[in-house]
Amino acid sequence: MGDRWKQLEDIFKTDAPAEMNRMGLSWLIMAGILTAVLWQIPGGDYILYPFTILATWFHEMGHGLMALILGGNFVKLEIFSSGSGVATYAAPFSWSPIHRALVAAAGPMGPPIAGATLILVSRNRLATNWCLKLLGVFLIISTIIWVRSPFGFVFIPLLGAVIFGLGLIPSPSIKGFMIQFLGVQACVSTYHQLNYLYSYRAGPFGLSDTAQIQQELFLPYWFWATLMAVASAAILFQSLRIAYRS
Repeated sequence: MGDRWKQLEDIFKTDAPAEMNRMGLSWLIMAGILTAVLWQIPGGDYILYPFTILATWFHEMGHGLMALILGGNFVKLEIFSSGSGVATYAAPFSWSPIHRALVAAAGPMGPPIAGATLILVSRNRLATNWCLKLLGVFLIISTIIWVRSPFGFVFIPLLGAVIFGLGLIPSPSIKGFMIQFLGVQACVSTYHQLNYLYSYRAGPFGLSDTAQIQQELFLPYWFWATLMAVASAAILFQSLRIAYRS
């Protein structure tokens, strides 16, 4: 029992390399701002193409996993070369409007929560090492279980292999920066398609996530879009503040 407790203490103890404290925070903030800006301009998706696909995966997995948590069935995940995606799930008849609204909100809000977790665990070398490997493995497992589009079936495992490979890098500083960068990417993925959040319809996919929330909880879709955009920024700020607190 004592050895197991010691292992848990080692995982949650802050022992990040000193270099991360000296320059990491400003680097991450600049990277996050640049990413959010590039996603809003023509061609920005292609400059950040791997992160665009990763952002889509975070978003759609948020929908699917929330459906599972609430007792639904996560049927399949499709990710396309355009950077768009769709999660298909089956909802039980017992779901209330709040259940359906939670699944709709989990797409935009799941990634910031996951990203904040990555940022926080980056303060410990052992946790960083394990999280990079686990994220890489989960990308591959999600492909086997849920991904059903040809593009996604090829690209998502490649992303998983690359991220797993980052966990094998000997340098703690590089691994620390990379997991924090991935965390920031997850947080700012809410802004990946900001115009989508402020739209009522999602093209051929029907209603946007915010319009679906409006349909269940009555307040207008632009209210929910603003709330999620502000919440995502707050989650990112707080996670960085805690991670870099002296």
